[in-house]
Amino acid sequence: MALPKPKLDDRQFQDIVDEAKKRIPHYSKEWTDHNVSDPGVTLIELFAWMTDILLYRLNQVPDRHYIEFMEMLGITLREPVPAKAPVTFWLSQPQEAPVIIPAGTEVASTQTETETSIVFTTDGDLRVTPPRLLKVLSRAHARGSGDARYREQNLRRLETGFGGFELFSSVPQVDDALYFGFENDLSHHILGLQMDFDPAGGAGVDPTLPPYVWEASTGDAKDRWETCDVETDTTRSMNTAGRIRIYLPKMGTYDFGQGDTYWVRVRIREISAHERREGMQSYEKTPVLRQARIATWGGTVPATHAQLIRNEFLGQSDGTPGQRFQLQFKPVLERLPGETLVVQIDGHPQQMWVEAPDFADSDAGAPHYTLESITGEVRLGPAVRQPDGTMKLYGAIPPRHANMIFRRYRYGGGQKGNVQAGVLNTLKTAIPFIARVNNRSSAWGGLDAESLESAMMRVPALLRSRERAVTESDFEFLATQARPAAIGRVRCLQPIPSQAGRVAPGQVYILVIPQVSHPEGYLEPDQLTLNPDDVTALTEYLDERRLLTTRLDIRPPAYYWVACRVQLRAAPGVDQTAVEAEALSRLYRFINPLTGGADGKGWPFGRDLFVSDVYQCLQGMDNILFIRGVQMRAARAGGPGQGEPVESVEVIAHGVAASGIHEVEFV
Repeated sequence: MALPKPKLDDRQFQDIVDEAKKRIPHYSKEWTDHNVSDPGVTLIELFAWMTDILLYRLNQVPDRHYIEFMEMLGITLREPVPAKAPVTFWLSQPQEAPVIIPAGTEVASTQTETETSIVFTTDGDLRVTPPRLLKVLSRAHARGSGDARYREQNLRRLETGFGGFELFSSVPQVDDALYFGFENDLSHHILGLQMDFDPAGGAGVDPTLPPYVWEASTGDAKDRWETCDVETDTTRSMNTAGRIRIYLPKMGTYDFGQGDTYWVRVRIREISAHERREGMQSYEKTPVLRQARIATWGGTVPATHAQLIRNEFLGQSDGTPGQRFQLQFKPVLERLPGETLVVQIDGHPQQMWVEAPDFADSDAGAPHYTLESITGEVRLGPAVRQPDGTMKLYGAIPPRHANMIFRRYRYGGGQKGNVQAGVLNTLKTAIPFIARVNNRSSAWGGLDAESLESAMMRVPALLRSRERAVTESDFEFLATQARPAAIGRVRCLQPIPSQAGRVAPGQVYILVIPQVSHPEGYLEPDQLTLNPDDVTALTEYLDERRLLTTRLDIRPPAYYWVACRVQLRAAPGVDQTAVEAEALSRLYRFINPLTGGADGKGWPFGRDLFVSDVYQCLQGMDNILFIRGVQMRAARAGGPGQGEPVESVEVIAHGVAASGIHEVEFV
């Protein structure tokens, strides 16, 4: 129970008016009209209103003292977090020489009369290089044999279109493939293939549903191939001449007896039962490739919702302690290496100063400064009078007339940077050979600056932990403080003493579910994969605050994928598509590691899922007559249900439930 906090003065406006009216007979007996229409009563109400304002301000004193206490503890409002998005630059046409898009290139959304543009800045250089093709291999199964063989094709004949060859087996089988081996690394490039196929080949398939997938080598010993996104494919499932453009992921070399080469392949894949129902068919006859030309059409680079300011002049030092300077733009984002204050003295080289959280440990020779991210205020160390009358400097003081220059800083961030795909379409700086720019996927991770109310709410948890991780709640609180934009949920598990024989002493498991831009819908397995950079940053942050004997293990929880098939009847005259959409929306939101459960805060760790939970989730839906039945099955990651229906899914202590592919059947 919270401690009662009495108001310093609990009188309200009407209380003051009533009290003043009661004093009228004592001071002015001839005043008998106490109605609201009387001018004297109007004056009483006016002064009562002014007094009520004073009382309101007086009652704010405890809040001010609370805020002063927070400042004494060194608590400041957290700066906004910028959103991030992959931005793709398209060339006007393939170039023979590399094209470089430098780091710091600005791209933005379209500016309108009522809304300013949202600007993103690229995080690093993008070098678009022409592909250097070394070899082309075809992998096919020999007739009458289950063994696959590789056959190298003639590059010159392929480029000139002289002759042709079968891509796969005569009757293509699963894992038949065509390999393109490159000498240079084409990571994050757009690869364009202008291909000419014999119309007599490639029979038996739906031209709009190709039964193959494009993949690139990753260099990983475990997951050697990663699927490529296809931007366009006009070959009608390799049945006619056309172009194919694919987005390549991060690539690595792979040696399967052909040397270390960067590989891109197109592979015949297995068709699922669901895809067969949609009309996808296997090849009855292999496609025949007559000609192929390969080029790069652009590349993708990460970008951040921020604008970069370089060498901003703040002013000149007057040689006194406690100086303050103001940056032109705010709020200032988290500082990166090289984003610092420079003191320039005539005739002397520039001095690099260091940002400090406070001046408590700074001495007179320490070149320290503090920077308030929200206000953009730069402060230098103060001078404090000591008990013996001397003045102690907490930080160095730049000499008089020294130029104060902030080398560079970034500003921006916030939730407005979480733009949808395709919004970033304007290149603010002209770059030769670049025709257009866009973001293929939505930006995510942007958070607004922390509000005062939020900062006040985290004070109790901060006082309990005191920046030291001992208990489970300490680890959970500090983990969310370390990466607020990257962590959606976190759970700490410490084995009980009876399990000490099975785990190392002092073992602590940190289960992390990553933040997702739109978590209430269907979640792909890749969206729930932890970013290695976030894991590294979180590990370093908690290592500084854990006990010496504690062993940290940061990992994702065990996801229990569940797929439901719901049989229901819609009300007469109701659009079944809308009913289906609402039912699926409820299921994906309920069986969800981030928004699921009864409270909508994510499926509880270790809580089993029952069929009755699904019925409860669907209760209250409009425009349905009844729900005949629910079949719940275990599913592979992000896929449809498999096996026999079950009444419940048991979830272990370090696991949560997640949605596979749900289905709605109308009866």
